[in-house]
Amino acid sequence: ARLFNAEVAAGKPASAWASLTDSTSVCFSKGLGAPVGSALAGRADVIREARRLRKRLGGGMRQAGLLAAAALYALEHHVERLAEDHANARRLAQGLSQVPGVTVDLSRVETNMVFADLARPAAEASALLLKQGVLANPTGPHSIRLVCHLDVSTADIDDALARIRNAFAN
Repeated sequence: ARLFNAEVAAGKPASAWASLTDSTSVCFSKGLGAPVGSALAGRADVIREARRLRKRLGGGMRQAGLLAAAALYALEHHVERLAEDHANARRLAQGLSQVPGVTVDLSRVETNMVFADLARPAAEASALLLKQGVLANPTGPHSIRLVCHLDVSTADIDDALARIRNAFAN
């Protein structure tokens, strides 16, 4: 799902990462902004078996051209811009590290995800943040994950940091 984030963050082509596996699946909606869609790449026998299983489980779409067009647009226009998401995540992480009761290991911020350890329970923190309009997913009893994507600008990051500081001021 995040192959293109790895490509942009490491400066290593997606094909180099994919060459290390028997099959590779990519998601066009995660980070690339397509409404839906994934693709599977691999040897002919792997693809044949995947198609058989998909059909057996009732999968498949008719008239998928519109969705394919959105995926192609995302591939052509949104892969390189993932670097913006990575920069926004770094900005968010640096800002979070200045909030009392929040710890962020900046060395772990390599792509568009930020993981933060909290002095308070993650469920409580997520609820406080939600009231401020910031979505954060608990990843452990005292940790949350925040994700930057196509629809999050640098100004949004600054706004989110202000909201987070406000939520955790109590």
